[in-house]
Amino acid sequence: MSLPLAGMSALVTGGAGGIGRSTARLLVADGAHVVIASRSAGHLQETADELSPLAAETGGSIRWTTSDATDSDQVLAAVAMAAAPTGRLDMAVSVPGGGAMAAVLDYEPEQVAEIVSFNVVAPFIMIKHAGQHMADAGGGSIVAVSSTAAIQSCRFLAAYCAGKAGVDALVRVAADELGALGVRVNAVRPGLTATDATEGLVNNNSVVAQYLDQQPLQRIGRPDDIAEAIRFLAGPESSFTTGQFITVDGGHTLRSFVDFTDMVAARSQS
Repeated sequence: MSLPLAGMSALVTGGAGGIGRSTARLLVADGAHVVIASRSAGHLQETADELSPLAAETGGSIRWTTSDATDSDQVLAAVAMAAAPTGRLDMAVSVPGGGAMAAVLDYEPEQVAEIVSFNVVAPFIMIKHAGQHMADAGGGSIVAVSSTAAIQSCRFLAAYCAGKAGVDALVRVAADELGALGVRVNAVRPGLTATDATEGLVNNNSVVAQYLDQQPLQRIGRPDDIAEAIRFLAGPESSFTTGQFITVDGGHTLRSFVDFTDMVAARSQS
């Protein structure tokens, strides 16, 4: 029986990190030809080595390329590389994002510009280049990683919140424009998920306790939790879905965000 993504190709930027790696694994497991891209060659090679036996079993493939998700030329080259095995790019996933904590009155304008730009420009470049390739080939699916911070007030994360809200706005407009070309654009909003990037939060007992107090489901997210939602939106199972957001947060957004006041104060004193 054919696997659901057999003969299809995918690109995952930020593919060496926790969510990106889990996403690549799910895509390869379903038979896709996957290219992972990030700025870390060592982590990319580790991920490719880990997934190569799985790719051999499913008939897919796993390759990697160093690429800065905010560099238009590098992302364009990654799109071309991902499309090479089949002649088209069926799925594209933009994972990169992040930002520093500071009070609104303490952020420097340049810092805010950098954080907002990083979070918005990376998915924009992916949508631009992957979307054009998909439109020329008759369609495809793009998934951006947003955040619950896009829809909640997160004290000391104003720049990150603004950037992720920008991602959501970008996804809605891109989905509206590209739908007639057969290109779907959606996003996943993770809650607190245990990755290298969130190590400082998930290892802080006070922060974790606040998160769990505000969640109906009493655990921290795992990369696979987010990857499963990405896989659904990327694949043919969601063929009638565009401009939408799946929030994967244990129900955290049903209540309120945590207060990072003590954590920020401790950092300022260190």
